[in-house]
Amino acid sequence: MLYLFAEWFHFEGLANLFRYQSFRSGAALMTALVIGLIIGPKFINMLRIRQGKGQPIREDGPQSHLAKRGTPTMGGLMILIAVIVSMLLYMDMSNPFVWACVAVTVGFGAIGFMDDYDKVSKSSHKGVPGRVRLAMEFVVAGIAAYIIVSQLNTNLYVPFLSGRYIPLGPFYYVFAAFVIVGAGNAVNLTDGLDGLATMPVIIAAGTFAIICYLAGRVDYATYLGIPHVPRAGELAIFCAGIMGAGLAFLWFNAPPAAVFMGDTGSLALGGALGAIAVAAHHEIVLAVVGGLFVLEAASVIIQVFWFKRTGRRVFRMAPIHHHFEQKGWKESTVVIRFWIISIVLAVIGLSTLKLR
Repeated sequence: MLYLFAEWFHFEGLANLFRYQSFRSGAALMTALVIGLIIGPKFINMLRIRQGKGQPIREDGPQSHLAKRGTPTMGGLMILIAVIVSMLLYMDMSNPFVWACVAVTVGFGAIGFMDDYDKVSKSSHKGVPGRVRLAMEFVVAGIAAYIIVSQLNTNLYVPFLSGRYIPLGPFYYVFAAFVIVGAGNAVNLTDGLDGLATMPVIIAAGTFAIICYLAGRVDYATYLGIPHVPRAGELAIFCAGIMGAGLAFLWFNAPPAAVFMGDTGSLALGGALGAIAVAAHHEIVLAVVGGLFVLEAASVIIQVFWFKRTGRRVFRMAPIHHHFEQKGWKESTVVIRFWIISIVLAVIGLSTLKLR
């Protein structure tokens, strides 16, 4: 909104800064951070009063988690409010990529909210049936994929190799939707310990803020040998908003957590990262930067597949962060070590920009 005002009324002086993506990115980060910190205490208190018993805790999970009973969930609403407000203030709302990301963030957030509400109201950890939830996710992702791909070519670019790509043609629409849904659910599976998913999301968002800005600039994209995506730089502001909102939420989610983000936040944030990666034409790089999320999702798939085939488990418990808890690692140890892994993967992902 402020960007459009700057364009319409030809702002000068300091107000002219609203035309620059770098300034608006910093402003979005700080705005989302401040909003999250301000609304946090009252919002958490409201959730605690309305939910009573809070998020249901699995009896068959790590016994240390039983002490978390009564902790409210749906804290992802705080993140969504902060992100959406910062988007409306600083982003170019005439950009199709912006609306695609809004569709995914709000749509996946709504699906996650329904799942969280079902769990809290029924005092059960089951929530909305998996097939129903996946169907809704693919509908939202399909709409976003159509909006995004209509602005792009249908090539899947290979990192580390300059100018190399796989022409997917019409199949790219299905691939894009799969990336968005996969990212949403991978982050959702990672969100099992206090702060575990929040910081890796912040790290991934910061990484893609850089990628989107560079991909949106023809000079930088040409120099680095990465695909140039006109107007993708605007998504750097969206990434910055996620970082600010995530940092504010981490303030309250740090151990011992005063609130959980729930599926409301994890689905929305993961889906948003997927949509950003598709819009920037860096889908494979997302699998590198978000390698921790991939590992968490893969551990669940492997566990279920192998148990159905043999009746035995590969991991003591899935997702894999619970496996390390069962081996005796403290929750804080698992979280911090996984954060370190996320930072290393982000550096590797950024290195793909030059090693082409």
